Amino acid sequence: MPRIELVTGDITVQQVDAIVNAANSSLLGGGGVDGAIHAAGGPEILAECRRLRATSLPDGLPTGQSVATTAGRLHARWVIHTVGPVWPGDGPEADARRALLADAYRNSLELAESLGAASVALPAVSAGVYGWPAADAARVALSTAAASPAPELIRFVLFSPTMHGVFTEAATALGIEAASTD
Repeated sequence: MPRIELVTGDITVQQVDAIVNAANSSLLGGGGVDGAIHAAGGPEILAECRRLRATSLPDGLPTGQSVATTAGRLHARWVIHTVGPVWPGDGPEADARRALLADAYRNSLELAESLGAASVALPAVSAGVYGWPAADAARVALSTAAASPAPELIRFVLFSPTMHGVFTEAATALGIEAASTD
């Protein structure tokens, strides 16, 4: 079973083998985590994303799927781009979209494992501008991480002390041991 860590901070400065990017389907950069990773990693990441769009992903990366590129100037070997779903609201579509959120985490972790990464840093996918409720996002992230083939170290890098608290509460409620630093 992998070791799970919860930290508050900047995902772009993590010294891990792979950093997961909460990307949009275009893979061409955006706001939030996506914009920060592209800015810190430099033009090599965008160039590789453009190559993917010109070849194997002409329609973009589907929601729930993951793909790896170079990490450019980041302290990592790879950036794993994944597209999380937009929160649909409480309704009949919520369960299907929740499964896509779990897929985004599972596929990212499995890809990191297949690349040979020993450590991976992940953001709270979909819990920013995509509007996913933080507590539900944390439950999906942590339960998926605990049950997926993954690198030895899974580090959730959370953008605020509030989000860190939400993930800590979710880990406790799920009975998942998570080392926590604030």
